[in-house]
Amino acid sequence: MLQSVCLRGLLLLLVGRQVFTQEICLKGSVNTCGDCIKAGPGCAWCKDLNFTKTGEQEAARCDTAALLKNRGCPADSIMNPKNDPTIVLNKPLATGQNPVQIQPQEISLQLRPGMPHTFQLKFKRAEGYPVDLYYLMDLSYSMKDDLKNVKDLGNNLLQELNRITGNARIGFGSFVDKTLLPYTDTNEAKLQQPCAIKDEPCQPAFGFQHVLSLTKNGNQFKNMVNKQHISGNLDPPEGSLDAIMQAAVCVNEIGWGNSTRLLVLATDDGFHMAGDGKLAAILEPNKETCQLVNNKYSKSNIWDYPSVGQIARKLEEQNIQPIFAVTKKMETVYTELSKLIPKSAVGVLSDDSSNVVKLIVDAYNNLTSEVIMAHDALPNSVSVKYTSNCPGGEKPSDRGKCDNVNIGQDVTFDVTVTAEKCIESQSFLIGPLGFNEKLKVTVQTRCECECDDPNTNHPHCGNNGKVACGSCRCNTGFLGQRCECTLGKKDEASLKAQCRKDNGTECEGKGDCVCGRCQCHMTEAGGNFYGEHCECDDEHCEKFNNTLCAGHGECKCGKCECKDGYEGTACHCARSDDACKRDGNVCFNRGKCVCNQCECERGYKGPYCETCSACQRPCQQSGSCVECMTFGTGPFEKNCSLACAHLKSVTVERLVKSDCRIKDSAGCWMSFTMKEQLGFDKYDMNVLKDRECPQGPNIAAIVGGSLAGVALIGLLILLIIKAILYASDLREWRRFEKDRKHEKTSGTNPLFQNATTTVQNPTFSGDS
Repeated sequence: MLQSVCLRGLLLLLVGRQVFTQEICLKGSVNTCGDCIKAGPGCAWCKDLNFTKTGEQEAARCDTAALLKNRGCPADSIMNPKNDPTIVLNKPLATGQNPVQIQPQEISLQLRPGMPHTFQLKFKRAEGYPVDLYYLMDLSYSMKDDLKNVKDLGNNLLQELNRITGNARIGFGSFVDKTLLPYTDTNEAKLQQPCAIKDEPCQPAFGFQHVLSLTKNGNQFKNMVNKQHISGNLDPPEGSLDAIMQAAVCVNEIGWGNSTRLLVLATDDGFHMAGDGKLAAILEPNKETCQLVNNKYSKSNIWDYPSVGQIARKLEEQNIQPIFAVTKKMETVYTELSKLIPKSAVGVLSDDSSNVVKLIVDAYNNLTSEVIMAHDALPNSVSVKYTSNCPGGEKPSDRGKCDNVNIGQDVTFDVTVTAEKCIESQSFLIGPLGFNEKLKVTVQTRCECECDDPNTNHPHCGNNGKVACGSCRCNTGFLGQRCECTLGKKDEASLKAQCRKDNGTECEGKGDCVCGRCQCHMTEAGGNFYGEHCECDDEHCEKFNNTLCAGHGECKCGKCECKDGYEGTACHCARSDDACKRDGNVCFNRGKCVCNQCECERGYKGPYCETCSACQRPCQQSGSCVECMTFGTGPFEKNCSLACAHLKSVTVERLVKSDCRIKDSAGCWMSFTMKEQLGFDKYDMNVLKDRECPQGPNIAAIVGGSLAGVALIGLLILLIIKAILYASDLREWRRFEKDRKHEKTSGTNPLFQNATTTVQNPTFSGDS
């Protein structure tokens, strides 16, 4: 039993491998050997002169090599170019003063479009490979204690690295942040003395400064760092990314060599990133170029911070591996940053950075023991996949990876390069991240056949053309499979245009255009293509149960013509509409019954096309029809029956509830309901007998009411004025009475004065 199962499994495995490796040729419009080669890696071309029959299209020469051989094409006449790799430079792996860690160093690939090519790339970590370490330190005030320990760092760190590689260099740079608000106090005194204690040695505020280029002299490192002092800024995040970018792009200034490049970032805080510069009105993005003037970053207050993506790309381009030496509180932040930057490590500093040497050495060992094989920007239509002999590296991926690679250990990567389309010669680089050594790969494509035909007229072409890989290339004035046709009055383009249906492929790719007419080919099953443009055949109709037209019809020009009693696209249904009927109606006259099932139209659904959620009753459109059919008025009064044909019947009655309420031409409200009938746009209507018309105005009442209102308003105004005058008089009278009560004389007008002069008439005797 078990043996039988194993045999079946082995058989399935062999069959599966055969299916996987079986070549196929999916050719489209093919006229030449070059067209055939470009069609796919499974296509080959037969250049034998007598391979095609008279009237047979030259596309018959293009097929898989096996099928061409079966059809009688000699093996030496089958053009089937393969990938052609050439190793240009192949130095052996070596250690020493000029180590070689990858092999080969240059390769040229001539690739067939769509055909992958795999080659081996070896890598071996060389003992004594040089190491360049640039120490980039945060000099904000909180790093004061750490700076004291870093001043004694140089010799110890060089000693440890030389113990591993024997060839190490070290450099130093420092950073704080941009000298603008809100990052730094811009008071002039604070810019010069940003530290909290005035008498303490303190550097003026700065962004990034390069202090010491890479050197083997540990004492020089110590002396230069001893001259450094702490500085300060305002906000906790620092200008770390500004400093990293300058350290990466200033290759000559830093002194990066052909080495393992390490960039140690020591800080106790987070970092500003692209976009934060807007807080200081910095809108110009980082240009990713070296801008050191007198060893200081000159664009610190002009360019924005770089993005994490820019940093990751530049570090990878320069093969620099960052080591983030940070405090415990920042470990999570920089661990997340490390995930975005390949070949980077994070280590936790002690409170005073006393463990920095061990941290760097451990990070270096971890980084160099991880080998990541990757490529730079690829040409268009070229893809690269990697597999390795390392655990977990067996599956193809966009980057090859091996962990725990020791010094002197060989690692092999299988690199698969594929060119999907024809391209011009282009190159790209492949190599391990963190190392400068790269493999140069030059890719060319093989898109033309090399048939070595004589450049003379050939009898096969009626001496009116030349042979090109078995087919004829006619001289000017001739055309046809064997150059047998003379153009005459019509040119070649117009003749070929007659063989194209709707400006498509000549003869639909199923025949030859000979003097403006299609000569159709035979089908693979032995039948014939036919039609004016060879567009028809009787072999490619829909199948049912793997039977053409279900055996109940004939295939005609790609469509099944069903026998009586059958229907469907494959004639697979017995003709019946029993399941489509309801109340004697087929699909409510809103669809077709196909294979005893309703195919509804115009948004109707349901087993019988009885519902339509998207359909709406045309109340507004039917208002004029209701008016003319029910009341004999309105715009359709003269042609009511013609304009309102969609209303099957109208019944006038009293309604309890109406669906539609529309105004007629006189402004009266009409109420009615609409019930859809079979088919489309057919309705029965029930209309409320009485319309709701607004009553006209009562002129007498309006006029009488208006006059009465005016008189009333006038009377009210007079009464108000009278009341105001009465009140004013009353107020004056009361004031007069009040003043009389306070008079000091009684009965005499205080304003009256007696005469001061008495005049007597001398003639008057006093007698009357």
